[in-house]
Amino acid sequence: MDSEINQAYAGFGFFDIYHRDSFKQPARTTWIDGWKIEYMAIADPQTIHKTPIVIVGGAFQNFNSYKYCVEQLFESGPVILIDLPSMGANQQITNRDTGISAGTLELPDLSEMLGRWLDIVGIQKVSVMGMSLGSVVASCFAYHRPDLMDRMILMGVMQKTRKSWRMILEESLKLMQENRMEEFGQAVILYLVNHAKLDKTRMSPTAKKLFFRQMAEFTGTERERYEINCNRLLRLTDVPIPECKTLIAAGQYDSFTLPHENANFALQCPDMEFALIANADHVPQLQRRKETMSLFTSFLKGESIQNLDGIIPMTREQMQNMERRGEERIPVLQPKTKLSHRECETEVPVKIVDVTFFGMYLKLDDVAQLEFVNEHPRDLALHLEDEEGAFSIECLIFEATEQGVRALFKHGSFELADRLSRFIARQKQAA
Repeated sequence: MDSEINQAYAGFGFFDIYHRDSFKQPARTTWIDGWKIEYMAIADPQTIHKTPIVIVGGAFQNFNSYKYCVEQLFESGPVILIDLPSMGANQQITNRDTGISAGTLELPDLSEMLGRWLDIVGIQKVSVMGMSLGSVVASCFAYHRPDLMDRMILMGVMQKTRKSWRMILEESLKLMQENRMEEFGQAVILYLVNHAKLDKTRMSPTAKKLFFRQMAEFTGTERERYEINCNRLLRLTDVPIPECKTLIAAGQYDSFTLPHENANFALQCPDMEFALIANADHVPQLQRRKETMSLFTSFLKGESIQNLDGIIPMTREQMQNMERRGEERIPVLQPKTKLSHRECETEVPVKIVDVTFFGMYLKLDDVAQLEFVNEHPRDLALHLEDEEGAFSIECLIFEATEQGVRALFKHGSFELADRLSRFIARQKQAA
């Protein structure tokens, strides 16, 4: 019976009928003014007539990343996976006709290109799913082409970027530009995956290792694409608010785009639903795929999201009162310590007010050293000690005043991250 259905739909216009080898096929392409669009358009015969779902991925995902997601999504309709120039697995970094860099394409430009592409292929109404970097493109698309929009799903989105977040991106760029690729790969994983909640997210060591190797073994083109996409985000000043029916979702323990930042974006949407995906961080599609896809499919089908396993829906009131701190801030047993400079011999005596896996709040012993601290926001390391011994970890200082110093830890080593986790666990036990 299935084979008869497949034969009947084999020539069904734009969409290919999905089969087990669909993801082994090369991407289809469309060229627009010298820019290449890569895509897959796949469908289940049972739902091929419904509104297509366009998935705009983040900076790194290739189509295979969604291999185990699309089967659930077929309940809602056919699926279009699309990689715009320099995004996803699309390796194009220069225009075929003019030679200009893909870095000249801002995220709103890419969203406009998506609209033009849909016009070219003749699709008049879509639902759009955007994750991480893709969420910005999706939001811009919905804002500029509301005529094409049915429903929208965004995950890992925020209205404006915070200074500490921008410093993390800038630091990752510096590591890559200095060819410190092992450190770069570990840093990217430690920022995207909440290392402090691995006991909750249960991300498999294999997935983490594969993710790391992908980053650490970037080719020249992939490095250029990373730089292009980072700089697009660093230049971003505002993400437009979609008017269509929108679901915003976030991992419960997302430490990269914080849950309250996702919620703040959602609160500005006129027709929205918001939910946290329990025991997940910035990559719920890897850690809680079944629950995540069940949430998305229910929303796309117009069904309630209130009683889904592993999903925490929230009301506007709950969203407005969300805890902004992702981690409990812990006092330490030996608060008196120092910051040291990685090159010069200057030391800055400090007192630790509190610490988390991601950063700390300090007081300077001598406010006369404030100028020195502000002049070296990326060059100082905090010294810590417990019964296991002494160690230090470099910092990214994003605020230093007479009242105190706020900084992120520079995470670029799994080993040091584990050491810090053990240190924090000991402080908690003693509290």
